Amino acid sequence: MDTSQVRDYLISLQSRITSSIEAMDGKPFLSDHWQKSPGDMLQGNGITQILENGLVFERAGCGFSHVTGPQLPPSATQGRPELTGAPFEAMGVSLVFHPRNPYVPTVHMNVRMLSARAANGSPVAWFGGGMDLTPYYGFEEDAVHFHQTCHDALLPHGKDLYPRFKNWCDDYFCLKHRQEQRGIGGIFFDDFSEFGSEKSFEVLKSVGDSFLRAYLPIVQKRMDLAYGERQRNHQLYRRGRYVEFNLVWDRGTHFGLQSGGRTESILLSMPPLVSWSYQQQPEVGTPEHDLMQRFIVKRDWL
Repeated sequence: MDTSQVRDYLISLQSRITSSIEAMDGKPFLSDHWQKSPGDMLQGNGITQILENGLVFERAGCGFSHVTGPQLPPSATQGRPELTGAPFEAMGVSLVFHPRNPYVPTVHMNVRMLSARAANGSPVAWFGGGMDLTPYYGFEEDAVHFHQTCHDALLPHGKDLYPRFKNWCDDYFCLKHRQEQRGIGGIFFDDFSEFGSEKSFEVLKSVGDSFLRAYLPIVQKRMDLAYGERQRNHQLYRRGRYVEFNLVWDRGTHFGLQSGGRTESILLSMPPLVSWSYQQQPEVGTPEHDLMQRFIVKRDWL
């Protein structure tokens, strides 16, 4: 397939999402257009957009990147040993939005394409991505809305995709060292090419195009709720789990660092403020305890 179609779509998606967030927050994104220097391991360019200290979002990062490299890093060839050492092309949009109000959940979304040439010279392209929600306080209707939107986005491509990608998300976004889910999940897929390049790309577009419908209604509903020091402290503590996952388990982070990617863009997902506390346990009967018992678990939301 023509990879320029993928690039054009991804740049358009980034623009649509950041424009909508700007309209909600009132503060513009800073756009950083970057180009890899000659001699770097990777070659390519991208657009990193960042909004910090806004009225609604404490930190919102949305990045587009398009790079080529001489050989795939280990994180990309775990399931494809025949491509070990193959030159590659990768492009994608990745975002993480950290809201100011603890009642608004953090969200992550990523859509990407990776292509390479096997030893016999044949081109191989595959797609990945998804979106997931990480609340600090649980609201049933928000979780159901998010999952219903994910379900509806995938339904035109097959009834089996949502349950497959939902379970994949639950399994992936798990802090294995704590045996704890990162949030309420969503959908996740990787190394996906089973429909062929063109139709697999259509799946990617359905996911990307559904993001604003999945997330913005939740933000609008919760962004003006009153909160205090207790809720803020809980938010900062739970953000620590987000940092742990991204640095210890996330394949996207590992791919970027292993392939010599741009560190500032790779770590765009990090929250601006975070805290850790030794063996902190929420008191039974509190909203914080309810989050852990009913929301930060594998669960069928539909």
